[in-house]
Amino acid sequence: MLESQYKMNIIKVGLKIAYYRKLCGMTQEELAEACDLSAGYVSQLEGPNSYFCPSLKTLFIIAEVLNIPVAKLVDIDD
Repeated sequence: MLESQYKMNIIKVGLKIAYYRKLCGMTQEELAEACDLSAGYVSQLEGPNSYFCPSLKTLFIIAEVLNIPVAKLVDIDD
């Protein structure tokens, strides 16, 4: 039960990354380049069926590029 809760929360973080990326008018490739990540990595992060957990460092970089507080990416109750 607890494992599935964490899995769902990690998926929500990825979906929030996709949401804010699109809100900024960026493609996955543009976000990847700005964050010095691969486009495949960003695709894995954002996949709605993907259980891919980014590091805290990566979350901070993504938030900075998207010009949002990192809390917006990890606030799963939002």
